Amino acid sequence: MARSSLLSLLLCFLVLVHAGVALATWQGQGQQGHQWKSGRRFQGQQNECRVKSIQALEPTNRIEAEGGVTEIWEQNNKQFECAGVAVTRYRIQPKGLLLPYFGNTPKLGYVVQGTNIQYSGRGIFGVVIPGCPETYQSVQQQSQQSEEEQGRQRSAGDQHQKIRLLEKGDIVATPAGVAKWLYNEGEEELIIVDLLDTSNDENQLDENPRKFYLAGNPQAREQQQQGQSQGSQGQQQERGSNIFRGFKVEVLAEAFGVSKETARKLQSEDDKRGNIVRVKGGLQVIRPPEIKEQAQQEEQEQEQQGRGNGIEETICSLGLKENIDNPSGADVFNPRGGRIRNLNSHNLPILGLLQLSAERGVLYRNALTSPHWNLNAHSLIYGTKGSAQIQIVGDYERPVFNGELREGQVLVVPQNFAVVKQAGDKGFEWIAFKTNNNAMTSTLAGRSSALRGIPIEVLMNAYRVNRDEARKLKNNRQELAIFSPRPRSQQDQGRATE
Repeated sequence: MARSSLLSLLLCFLVLVHAGVALATWQGQGQQGHQWKSGRRFQGQQNECRVKSIQALEPTNRIEAEGGVTEIWEQNNKQFECAGVAVTRYRIQPKGLLLPYFGNTPKLGYVVQGTNIQYSGRGIFGVVIPGCPETYQSVQQQSQQSEEEQGRQRSAGDQHQKIRLLEKGDIVATPAGVAKWLYNEGEEELIIVDLLDTSNDENQLDENPRKFYLAGNPQAREQQQQGQSQGSQGQQQERGSNIFRGFKVEVLAEAFGVSKETARKLQSEDDKRGNIVRVKGGLQVIRPPEIKEQAQQEEQEQEQQGRGNGIEETICSLGLKENIDNPSGADVFNPRGGRIRNLNSHNLPILGLLQLSAERGVLYRNALTSPHWNLNAHSLIYGTKGSAQIQIVGDYERPVFNGELREGQVLVVPQNFAVVKQAGDKGFEWIAFKTNNNAMTSTLAGRSSALRGIPIEVLMNAYRVNRDEARKLKNNRQELAIFSPRPRSQQDQGRATE
């Protein structure tokens, strides 16, 4: 009797423990603004970050296609391995269509160049999320029609998942494994730089970025160009082929309910156009509304999706993009220095799933950022305009980088390494991708710096300076993260005292 009571008590205890753990997990995830659990793959061996030298990098491989160019940075570089990321840039010509594909990594992209949405041209993209309804329909159903007539109309028209507009300054977030496509209907080249998070838990393959295309024959184009240039290590990294090529024609015909001839077209064996194709006459799809009507239409969609399968209210209605270029949204602004805006899971919740965030920065002529470090993330800086002198300092006796970062180049700043940027004569603009959905920074100088929080007596003894010098270290710079250039007289005075 006593034994059975003890077993019952033990069982109740175990149930309570499991319930408590589940509740704590749910609450922790709820505080982050989403209900998914994701993270970076650091449970096993961490990425090698014994980096003693960092370089500003440009693409090492260029793959030309009919409708544009794909440029790839060499992933085997030590600084990319440290951050656990890869970088790709697409240059899509007007009427160029990046063929549908999916990949093994979460992706965060930034539109470097594209026609502004208020003008006649723009980019559009689609992301196909499993289980979500096709909310864009080309046929307006009339209530007086019979079910048979409505069915004929639906089969004659088209319906698909939501299409999103794309413009310069947009950050676009997509989870691993979802199919996506992109089209440039603007009048100028559309340039997008993508960060691929190869070390994320969502990638269960390996640390090589892989693309699985749903159309075309990209591999044939790549092999042709590699043959012309005799190949290189960098040219082996953009792996991608049509996934239908591996299936038998008979299986495809049966699965899709089509003829073998149509099934062969899925495999695109004779297609030499590459991964970006040119659409003759322009792409005709169910168009998204103009920007003035978009908010109202999205609101209506959310109301209508309540009668679906229950998933739409969470995954299907997630925002996938946010424009980060608008100066009015700046988190830090200095009228004589520049501005910084941060994008994280608080203002774009899907970043909590991807475990990524972004920072958009603008420095005016000769302005500089406060020396700072990232507390909980690696940072990948991509120069979008102008140039800057940058120093990166780690736990070594000399800087790991002391040089110039120009437009179109990439630089990795490892976690806890301190960095300072000073713009050139034409200013400097950048986008930084960070490997944490709520990346945090700590400054070394300025009003909210680490030194500002340390008592003067500690600074006096740490640096062997007098009280007046310690007070100047703490209080001379009253700006936050962006500093305006000092007048020439103050710079000369500083040199004289040195």
